[in-house]
Amino acid sequence: MRLTTRTNLAMRALMYCGVNSGRIVRKHDIAEACDVSENHLAQVIHALGQKGFLATRRGRSGGLMLGRPMTQITVGQVFRALEAEVPFAECFMPDGGACPLRACCKLKCVMADALTAFYAQLDKVTLADLVAENDGLHELLCAA
Repeated sequence: MRLTTRTNLAMRALMYCGVNSGRIVRKHDIAEACDVSENHLAQVIHALGQKGFLATRRGRSGGLMLGRPMTQITVGQVFRALEAEVPFAECFMPDGGACPLRACCKLKCVMADALTAFYAQLDKVTLADLVAENDGLHELLCAA
C-alpha cells in the first residue's frame, strides 16, 4: 500500500496549521517548510477547505487555518476524504474493473477487511495527537 502524494501533503499542511494553531498561515510558508510545490499544495488546500478541515481567507491578510479543533480531525477522516476517489485495487472500482477473477476471488474480501482495520487504526489518531508534545515538529514548522 502506498499513500498518495496528495494525502501526504494534506497531513503535512494540517500538521503545519496545528503547530501554528490560532493564527492564519500562508500557503507559501507551508510549501517552504514542507519542501513541496506551492501549486500542488494549492490543490490540496482547496480540497481540505471543501471538506471543512481548513478555513481559508482571501485577500492581503488572507491565508488559512484549521477549520475545526485538532481533536475533531482524525487521520482516518483525512485519508478517507482524499483517498476515496482512488480505488485500492482494480476490483474495488464501482464496476468491478476488468479482473477476470472478480466473480469468485476471495482476495477482495481479505483486502476489504484489512482496509477496514487500517482505517479503524487511523480513526484513533487525531491531529492533536500528532502535534501535542512534539517539540521536533514544533521546531520544524512553527511560523515566526
